[in-house]
Amino acid sequence: MIVYGTGYSPYVRKVLVSLAEKGLAYEHRPLMFHDPDPAFQAASPLGKIPAIDDNGFLLADSTAILFYLDRRAPTPTLVPTEPQALGRALWFDKFGDTELFGKLVVPFVERVLKPNMMGKPTDEAAVAKALDRDLPPLFDHLESEIDGPFLVDDAFSIADISIATGFYNFGLAKAEIDAGRWPRLAAYVKAILARPSFETAMAARKS
Repeated sequence: MIVYGTGYSPYVRKVLVSLAEKGLAYEHRPLMFHDPDPAFQAASPLGKIPAIDDNGFLLADSTAILFYLDRRAPTPTLVPTEPQALGRALWFDKFGDTELFGKLVVPFVERVLKPNMMGKPTDEAAVAKALDRDLPPLFDHLESEIDGPFLVDDAFSIADISIATGFYNFGLAKAEIDAGRWPRLAAYVKAILARPSFETAMAARKS
């Protein structure tokens, strides 16, 4: 299996974590989005990352790929089958992808991406807005939802992958969760990011 997409992307990281959890072999090609590589463009017609080529089966979108991988290699299960657990897991997947990461990524963009990769100055006012206004309500929600090591059914799942993955970029920007204000969230993220599968996926940013 070929996985296309830079390891800096939390969406690519979702796929790499899933593959590591399942012990599946893959080749990582760390391309940026809209890379002109023809094989990547065939796998991702919109030019978005991640995308995969699994012996000729082409697929893009991190959630679609996770569902595919969970059927292709069902042990360990990362997508719950019980209706309420599935619904809850999908809610956290969407929350992580569309609500949380858009705010978590601001310090990363301003402190890492812009000065180091784009040659642009950091906007600390944008960072302050994210940290002081935009993220606290989202952190409050997660703090209220965490009641154990995992978010759904006492088992590691797509919910945990999707929520935790963006916090790695958050940390690269020297941003932290205030453990005094959000103790459950801080402990939860620390534990999830310490899983071997996450450590393997996070190392992929160096490739």
